[in-house]
Amino acid sequence: MPLWIAATLSAALFQTWRTALQQRLRGQLSVNGAGVVRYLYGIPFGLILLGAYCLLMGEAPPAILGWTFLLYAAIGGLTQIIGTNLLIMSFGPRGFAVGTAYSKTEAVQGAILALVLLGERISLLSTFGIVVGVCGVLYLSLAGRNMTGRELLRATVQPAALCGFGAGTGFAVTAIFIKAANLQLDHPDAVLRAITTLCVANAMQTVMQGAWLAWKEPEQFRAVFRTWRDSFPVGALSACGSACWFTGFALAPVAMVRALGQTEILFTLLFSRFYLKESLKRQEVLGALGIVAGVVLVLLGR
Repeated sequence: MPLWIAATLSAALFQTWRTALQQRLRGQLSVNGAGVVRYLYGIPFGLILLGAYCLLMGEAPPAILGWTFLLYAAIGGLTQIIGTNLLIMSFGPRGFAVGTAYSKTEAVQGAILALVLLGERISLLSTFGIVVGVCGVLYLSLAGRNMTGRELLRATVQPAALCGFGAGTGFAVTAIFIKAANLQLDHPDAVLRAITTLCVANAMQTVMQGAWLAWKEPEQFRAVFRTWRDSFPVGALSACGSACWFTGFALAPVAMVRALGQTEILFTLLFSRFYLKESLKRQEVLGALGIVAGVVLVLLGR
């Protein structure tokens, strides 16, 4: 199995697990508070990953972090914060599983942005697979609704849809700038570049969102530290997931990584059913099968 496929599948699993834990934190923390914990408590785990990889491979991390790298990492970090907040906000109107599904339009958005900004091209079969997968996501999002065309159009401007689509845009832009930052590092090891980018981005995100939280929600800022027992696992899973995502972006086109990452919705359905105890509908299972078909086409076309 190519490393980027293994990394992406692992990232999807870690991200689903982390998001489920964040959803449970919503009872203790605000949207921004739940967002800060993934970066703040992710820093030590990111550094552990970096140190362990350097020891294992006998290499040193890139010595020079240029201003262009720092700028790209900062933009990618900020758009990930925005995307994460919008994703958490989308959970309320429709539930955990479907809230995540709305954000999966990032696969198409990422393919378009990667083509325009990075010049990345993928095969026609992979492109068709992305479309099939997104159709499965949209079907899953609207499962159980007998809607006319007018009602369907009206549904796209509801809060859950807007937050979900906005989250997808945020994550798509994040992928582009994180890959661009990775390419700015002068080191032959793509995985080491990815983990280095993770550590720098996590530190920036902690400062950015932590400062906002301390200013706007000082009580929540203190709560982030009071809930450390529940928040620490979120940071660990976030660091592991981001390391895998960044590795995937370093080794393969953004569109391919994001398309394969749609397997996250399958993990999401399992977490939704067995961890959060949410009931699943038959239509949601059918939508998931459409996503699987799309992923298979993407991999066949690579």
